[in-house]
Amino acid sequence: MILTVTLNTALDITYRVPGLRPHASHRVREVTERPGGKGLNVARVLAALGHEVTVTGFAGGTTGDTVRAGLTGVPGVADALVPVAGATRRTIAVVDERTGDTTQLNEPGPAVAPAEWNAFQEAYEELLAGAAAVALCGSLPPGVPVGAYAGLVRAARAAGVPVLLDTSGEPLRRGVAARPDIIKPNADELAELTGSHGTPRGVVARRRSWGLPRRRAGAVRPPRTFGCIVQRFFSCKSQPWRSRCPQDRTPGER
Repeated sequence: MILTVTLNTALDITYRVPGLRPHASHRVREVTERPGGKGLNVARVLAALGHEVTVTGFAGGTTGDTVRAGLTGVPGVADALVPVAGATRRTIAVVDERTGDTTQLNEPGPAVAPAEWNAFQEAYEELLAGAAAVALCGSLPPGVPVGAYAGLVRAARAAGVPVLLDTSGEPLRRGVAARPDIIKPNADELAELTGSHGTPRGVVARRRSWGLPRRRAGAVRPPRTFGCIVQRFFSCKSQPWRSRCPQDRTPGER
């Protein structure tokens, strides 16, 4: 089983309009909604590739109920989300069909109480016992400590479970210090993490000055349990996958 963690789950809502104009009313042609947040999106892909996946994180309120109901129809995905009193956030994407551009609005997420955070940590450690690998993904909701991912990485490493970290900002910086097996920053996140906005050689030099491995900041090696996704994206001996990214990309990627 692969475990994905989405601390700030979302209900992704996409509106499609003929043309988006500021300060104007719009008639929406199509509305779609589905469970979102990075970890849930990762879980769907892994399940489609034949992996058994368990998702955990927080869910609350009517939007949380909708997210959980949406997960019941995804083959290969088991719901282990932890309930919270606050309402799961919504992420809104408005797609301009004329230009193909997307305007995105991301709510902050529910305020997580200390008792709720403690309950999640207990559930997470229990789930690690049956996990072959874990992916920690996305932003942190209010109330969750900024060093949360660092603690979750350490727990996974103590359990002998390979761990991938995909976040940004200070949670990424602190998480890297706990040495996950893989990190997945984009170019801007890597520049922020290393403090280098120059050439890739400059970024590598900065990583080496921290005493981090040369190939990937904080990474040990790509865990084989993530299957062909990790091998394709992180192996120097294989060609990376290439695809065109649609403009109406999933809004809950934060």
